[in-house]
Amino acid sequence: MAVTTSPAAMAEEWRDKDWRDEDGELLPAVVSLVQSILRADDRDSLKSLVSEAHEADLGALLVQLDAEDRSRVVSLLGAAFDFNALNEVDETIRDEILEDMAPAAVAEGISTLETDDAVAILEDLDEDDRTAILDELSAADSFALRRALDYPEGSAGRRMKDEFIAVPPFWTVGQVIDHLREAADLPDDFTEVFVVDPGFHLQGHIRLDRLLRTKRPVLVTDILEEEMHTVGALEDQEDAALLFERYNLLSAPVVDEANRLVGVLTVDDIVDVIEEEADEDIKALGGVKADEEISDSVWTTAKSRFRWLLINLVTAFLATTVLKSFEHQLETMVALAILAPIVASQGGSAATQTMTVAVRALATRALGPRNAWRIVRREVLVGLFNGVAFALITGTVASFWFTNAGIGMVIGLALVCNLVAGSLGGVLVPLALDRMKVDPAIASGPFVTTVTDVTGFFSFLMIATWWFRL
Repeated sequence: MAVTTSPAAMAEEWRDKDWRDEDGELLPAVVSLVQSILRADDRDSLKSLVSEAHEADLGALLVQLDAEDRSRVVSLLGAAFDFNALNEVDETIRDEILEDMAPAAVAEGISTLETDDAVAILEDLDEDDRTAILDELSAADSFALRRALDYPEGSAGRRMKDEFIAVPPFWTVGQVIDHLREAADLPDDFTEVFVVDPGFHLQGHIRLDRLLRTKRPVLVTDILEEEMHTVGALEDQEDAALLFERYNLLSAPVVDEANRLVGVLTVDDIVDVIEEEADEDIKALGGVKADEEISDSVWTTAKSRFRWLLINLVTAFLATTVLKSFEHQLETMVALAILAPIVASQGGSAATQTMTVAVRALATRALGPRNAWRIVRREVLVGLFNGVAFALITGTVASFWFTNAGIGMVIGLALVCNLVAGSLGGVLVPLALDRMKVDPAIASGPFVTTVTDVTGFFSFLMIATWWFRL
């Protein structure tokens, strides 16, 4: 006789198990179990299952469920729902979940989060919804979050935590250690203690390892490290990420214009910044808006992509105009029409390779005015080398294909021209856009494609016209 295992027993069994397979993917069995629990409306089993779950695993589970089941998970869990999981899902899913919750319930959830995590949830909401939630919070929590939200989007002030440890300069090491042992409102994780004057101006910092190795009667000013890397509250979060990367920092104090300590950035925040910036650049290179998510609706996705497709259509007409001007030659020699796309395609691929490297180098400050000429020269030589190599390969194939050595010579010369042009455009276009304060990741693609299409068609057909006297 078959034995049926109840959802409650299965939930207890899976509570301490790893929810992911060897590739890091969420196991289908977990999703199926949650769906069974939801059908049974079994609150206790759901709480038992997720009580030990990591926020990342709970977030992955929410992504796998449909919209109705996500809302039911949050509803059944109530106060037991870990709001940290909302920072593990994309904005569309997060908004769907929050729309079904009362402001008081959302306020109760985000009050358990660190400032930076709470801000990450609130900043994407409509102004009215955000205000309603903030009004439900305690005065202290509301003030802290409103202050963080007053900083510009994408700034270090938005990303920082306001939970840190600051002590006066007249304290001894013993007093600091006693404070760390006895204070109830310390941050969950910290690696340093900051020293500030009565006006909260930053004097320096003390690493925990040095603090614990120093005798208790020693004044903190005697072991204070004044040399440190600070981040301005208004500084762009990408610049802060570069600072962490350059100096291998675990944390950095955030100060205002008067050098008053207002928060701290930690490496886990910076990892999120790096991921977000890389995600934006990858999407932008493909002509996709930075905030597009896989969970967006058909209409939202189509609307966001329409603009860049329209720009590509306009630039495509420019390339077609070149073909139109060589209409007689194309009619006279059909082989030209067959081979022309090869020239444009190879140039486009070369340009995309160069553009990708150039855009990334600009983002990491590895490419700038001081080394621009050296990089341009390198890319021209790379284009020339690959152009000659593919000219020999493609020219040989075309000569045998059309039993005409001349056509092989023509396409070979055109490939050299277009690969050099593509490599040159792939680095010059991003540099020019960056100089004009336009994000090269967003705008480079259509312009570089236009360069390679126009140059490819024009050089191929002009060389053919001259070679065959068409």
